[in-house]
Amino acid sequence: MLKTDKTTNLDRIEIVLVETQDGANIGSACRAMKAMGITHLTLVTDKIYDENRVKTLALHAFDIYENRKEFKTLREALDGTVMSFATTRRHGKDRKTSFILPEELAQIINSTGEGRIAVVFGCEAYGLSDEQVHECSRAVTIPTSDLFPSLNLAQAVQVICYVLYQNLKKYPNQGHAVGMERAVKASEKCIQALDSFGYFKSPDEKNYTRDFLRDHISRASMTESEVARFEKIFVKSGAIIAHKDEK
Repeated sequence: MLKTDKTTNLDRIEIVLVETQDGANIGSACRAMKAMGITHLTLVTDKIYDENRVKTLALHAFDIYENRKEFKTLREALDGTVMSFATTRRHGKDRKTSFILPEELAQIINSTGEGRIAVVFGCEAYGLSDEQVHECSRAVTIPTSDLFPSLNLAQAVQVICYVLYQNLKKYPNQGHAVGMERAVKASEKCIQALDSFGYFKSPDEKNYTRDFLRDHISRASMTESEVARFEKIFVKSGAIIAHKDEK
């Protein structure tokens, strides 16, 4: 087996499993992760799993399960990440407007400044819901044949982890990108500025624009000073328009 030192960049990858139904699938995912040098597991669940089923499939990767983090909601699990990726093959008007491939995922991570990166997987039966995809910065999809397009959970985790192991450079870019929480606050501030001069024609347009700004702030891996300047453009524009309207 070829051994390379990629642990620094791989160490910031967080595999997030949402509402997994069977502990055996978690065990298989742990094994897939550890084989590719990725060791951080987060579960979004209120379920108590049979640890024997986890351990049987995890084998020598059971320590990943033992060191897992657990949250009740995906939003809590993503708090503190600088970028998050929903894995899905389903398209729809309430999901992301564009999808990236696993190789593109690795490229984006390579160009993203320091901080935790979450890759999110849905449950075995129906994957991630529209709302769960919405919580993430971007969507990544694994190409499959139309003959049988569905991968099981551990297979999907294995493919993503393999591509990251093969393509991530040793160290993350130097720089401190803001986290998702800051991107949410910035997008809300911009929305308030736009709202102040009647930019929106409907609540749907307002919500879409909020999500659009949040996702693009996150995708751009902006630093705090860049986000502050971005906000200022909107806030100042709103103030200028309001001043003109007063005349």
